[in-house]
Amino acid sequence: MGPSLPAKGRGAFPTMDTVIEHELLTPYDIHLFKEGRHVQLYEKLGSHTIQLNGEEGTHFAVWAPNAKQVHVIGDFNQWRKNSHSLKLRSDGSGIWEGFIPGLAKGALYKYHIESRIHGGYSMEKGDPFALLWEIPPRTASVVWGLKHSWDDKEWMKNRSKKNSLDSPFAIYEIHLGSWKRVPEDNQRWLTYRELARGLPGYLEEMQYTHVEFMPVMEHPYSRSWGYQTLGYFAPTSRFGIPEDFMHLVDELHKKGFGVILDWVPSHFPSDAYGLAYYDGSHLFEYSDPQKRNHPDWKSFIFDFGKNEVRSFLASSAVFWLNKYHADGLRVDGVASMLYLDYSRKKGEWTPNTYGGRENLEALSFIKELNQAVYRAQPDVQMIAEESTAWPMVSHPTYVGGLGFGMKWSMGWMHDSLEYFAKDPVYRKHHHDQLTFSLWYAFSENFILPLSHDEVVYGKRSLLDKMPGDTWQKFANLRLLYGYMYGHPGKKLLFMGGDFGQRNEWNFEESLDWHLLEQEPHRRLHQWVKDLNKIYRTEEALHQMDFERSGFEWVDTKDWEKSIISFVRKEKTQENQVLVVLNFTPLPRMNYRLGVSGSEYWKEILNSDAVEYGGSGQGNLGGVSTDAHAFHGKEHSIRINLPPLGALFFKNEV
Repeated sequence: MGPSLPAKGRGAFPTMDTVIEHELLTPYDIHLFKEGRHVQLYEKLGSHTIQLNGEEGTHFAVWAPNAKQVHVIGDFNQWRKNSHSLKLRSDGSGIWEGFIPGLAKGALYKYHIESRIHGGYSMEKGDPFALLWEIPPRTASVVWGLKHSWDDKEWMKNRSKKNSLDSPFAIYEIHLGSWKRVPEDNQRWLTYRELARGLPGYLEEMQYTHVEFMPVMEHPYSRSWGYQTLGYFAPTSRFGIPEDFMHLVDELHKKGFGVILDWVPSHFPSDAYGLAYYDGSHLFEYSDPQKRNHPDWKSFIFDFGKNEVRSFLASSAVFWLNKYHADGLRVDGVASMLYLDYSRKKGEWTPNTYGGRENLEALSFIKELNQAVYRAQPDVQMIAEESTAWPMVSHPTYVGGLGFGMKWSMGWMHDSLEYFAKDPVYRKHHHDQLTFSLWYAFSENFILPLSHDEVVYGKRSLLDKMPGDTWQKFANLRLLYGYMYGHPGKKLLFMGGDFGQRNEWNFEESLDWHLLEQEPHRRLHQWVKDLNKIYRTEEALHQMDFERSGFEWVDTKDWEKSIISFVRKEKTQENQVLVVLNFTPLPRMNYRLGVSGSEYWKEILNSDAVEYGGSGQGNLGGVSTDAHAFHGKEHSIRINLPPLGALFFKNEV
């Protein structure tokens, strides 16, 4: 059976139309809220089951400064719009509060809001701070409290090392609803608890270090994959209750895996029960029509210049880190926040006060957000999905950066996939698409993503993008992964890519796990597993991902043969990994490379090995150096470079 909300006894409901005046927020809370610096609003706004004067009940608090009246309606009062009214605070905060005795966890509710600025406007609104919502398409908020006995103390104590910039990040990106499904139960998705039984073991088998969940925050429209978020403080009830999601995170941590959550502060959908036009005014969204609507996603954009909205968003970010023990947030759509003219034509936007196209309000919010997060949880990572050349995205704010810890390298992703889609006979004319990324590789702390965005909407699966016959497609894909894992930067691979999913990703179906019964897919799976293992264990491949001194070209100029070679180094510079990549189906025998510092180079990975589905060409375990000077080095090696092959050698110190 799929998830369901727990049943409630009628005795949990109040018997009278009673709301007791009670203020949960302190004057200091209000001060921080109005300054845009409150990062724990979830402790005070929303619904909270508390005890007042010896009586159990629920306290409600909602920000609606332009409301004339606010009533709490729900299954406890037959959704009557004129009962259980809240009181407006007298401090100018615009917050309405009240305590309903006898109302317990599990009750369904909304706010019935009447506007004072638009006569006749009223709307039933969900709670922006709800910890749980009904399973879509139903839209009520649920009175809830988070209670989970965490068992991840060991992980939390040591995660600073797991999440540090010099540690390996082999991230498995997953959409919860389509990773696996249950065929015997009408192809339903797995629950959080079912995922907790299967996902950690898979990550362990494949040697990943982190998992990244596409947005788990509550959203009305499944086809948005979670990117049209409305419940900024609630995991979607599609897969279970909040404690079930906590259990999933707990189990992942106990197995040693970090958890990164996609988080969307750039925009929100305009569903009537949600944040849009909340109190009859443009409360959460921009009132300026040139800023309000996102042209690509047909959604509303948060008003980043409004302090209360900044407090709301910052509190959401900190909430997932504090309450759900998330190890990082991947912030979606950063570029759309930074630019006033993002996806807009001339005349559709107004320059900022300096005449530029930068959204100064969003810019300052992003910096303050990152500062607040790292103050609250210094061991996590904030990761930007930023698709432009905005400088210093992953640099500290005190040197002029945006303050993120890492940034997706969209340029590397697009250049690499465009290059690999070409027939190898033409690749020599596009050699710079391979080498260009190394000119800027150390300007940011980059993650190299092969994400969900590249396997949908007619873009085809990664395997299907590769040219050639079936053997060449698999060889090219192994080569792509070898290039990715050798290249400086952390790694991210979308689910299905590690076994060669043939079809485009479909969020309504399971991955095609049956493909692992076929030898080419099973052997590709083994290649990714071994790449992850070597990447994790060889410090030269991850310790200096973001430092130029950890990388050295051997040969970048052999465009005629479409071959590149380089060395990766760890901090002592003693242990080195030589990476050699042949992007044509022609083997190269006795290919000479200049090397230094070792008499013998052990072949630790070969994508053309038979066990990975290759032709079996290689170097019999390693090669010795000779005194032939080459590539500016006093010594060199001669190797057999297999077709469409990726070779990794380690020097013997």
